[in-house]
Amino acid sequence: MTAEQILAIAQGEIGTKATGQNNVKYNTAYYGREINGAGYAWCACFVWWCFRQAGASDLYYGSGKTAYCPTLLSYHRRQAVTEYQPGDVIFFNFSGKGNAAHVGLCERYDGTYITTIDGNTSSASEANGGTVARKKRNKSYIVGAYRPAYQSTKEEADMLTQEQFEAMMDKYLSSLARREPSNWSEEARTWAECNGIIAGDGSGNKQYKKFCTREELVQILFHQREKEQGGAGR
Repeated sequence: MTAEQILAIAQGEIGTKATGQNNVKYNTAYYGREINGAGYAWCACFVWWCFRQAGASDLYYGSGKTAYCPTLLSYHRRQAVTEYQPGDVIFFNFSGKGNAAHVGLCERYDGTYITTIDGNTSSASEANGGTVARKKRNKSYIVGAYRPAYQSTKEEADMLTQEQFEAMMDKYLSSLARREPSNWSEEARTWAECNGIIAGDGSGNKQYKKFCTREELVQILFHQREKEQGGAGR
């Protein structure tokens, strides 16, 4: 995933507003139920939601969850940056000192002012405004930032990791194993099963549509040899 992709998701949410006290879809997704209450500030939940929507939850909190800005900032201390770029996660304190009280995603930075896309902000209240909005602030309010391990280009983001490829192959092979065999092979299948050449797995699934590994091939040949020798060695 690239910084451009995460920002596109955040930009698409601008204007979304909470109803009641912090009743907003980002909190609903985070807590698994609708939330109403003053104790559910959601700026961090918004950032978590954006990474989740992008399929990159690991770039938020190591695939974990936290709605508390100081915890998120502390987790990423080793990734701290001071020259901000689009896609960086930016932490603010509007008293100008103290721990992180608000968080947003950097859209641009000119050396003095930083523009971010934040959840739970507004023109009237920086940290509890109840709206997703684009905000421009002086860098003096920043108390920390980290840069997620984005891919640098869309082409890199579209490439599968080895782990992803193997997971997809396992899923594909499992789906092949569950498919029903074709009618044209019925006579041959009946013969093979009656002669003990094809026995299937522990559940009796013959897996006729699955690719045959060398391990499975030698097992088939071994069944055939035992059949020819009248079950010798059993």
